[in-house]
Amino acid sequence: RRGLVAVAVARPSAEASRAAEPSSSTTSAAGDLISSRALLSGVAGSVPLFLMQTGAAMATEGAYGILEGRTAALIHPAVMFTLLASTLYAGYLGWQWRTTRTLGDEIRELRKQMPAVQADGSAAVSPIAGEIEAKEAQRKTLLAGKFKDKHEIMGSILLASGVGIAIEGCVNTYMRTGKLFPGPHLFAGAGIVALWAFAAALVPAMEKGDNNARTMHIAANVANVGLFLWQVPTGLQIVDKVFQFTQWP
Repeated sequence: RRGLVAVAVARPSAEASRAAEPSSSTTSAAGDLISSRALLSGVAGSVPLFLMQTGAAMATEGAYGILEGRTAALIHPAVMFTLLASTLYAGYLGWQWRTTRTLGDEIRELRKQMPAVQADGSAAVSPIAGEIEAKEAQRKTLLAGKFKDKHEIMGSILLASGVGIAIEGCVNTYMRTGKLFPGPHLFAGAGIVALWAFAAALVPAMEKGDNNARTMHIAANVANVGLFLWQVPTGLQIVDKVFQFTQWP
């Protein structure tokens, strides 16, 4: 009896152990599941590694991701060089419109100097008549160029784009370095933005014929161009540092 009991007890233990052992198909399925999870983890991990690289490209340890990289850092200088060329073009358009306007004033003054018409309808021949005719032809050509409209459009583009990209430059510097750098480039940039706003603020008075406002508008924009050109060397120094301390993208 004791032997039978021992066998009876032993058999369930053996069957339980066999049941606890995983089959070959179960082991294979578990291995496939682990492999699939590892693959998905690798693919998912590659996206943030690309978008949020750390190291030299990310001066603030990747807190802002790709916005700390070289591509974002070069947006500001690229746009500013475009705005410098646009500023010079806007100045050309403004000068052409000024010439158009002053020609009208000159023609009116010359007409006042023309000999009076006699009672019989005749008038003495005057060389002023030829001068008036030449100026009228020149003014007609300038009017066809629509320089006033073009100047106003370019001025609006400069004001909107210039203020926006100036702010972007400061924000990008902070993202890359965690601070701003008070110095000639920053101060000149602030001056340029202030002069853009000042020149635009004079337009309503200019439209009413205020010559003092027109003179100040021209002076502000001339100073703006001077600051812009003076700012280029310091800007190129910053671009050099961007290439030193950042990486693509």
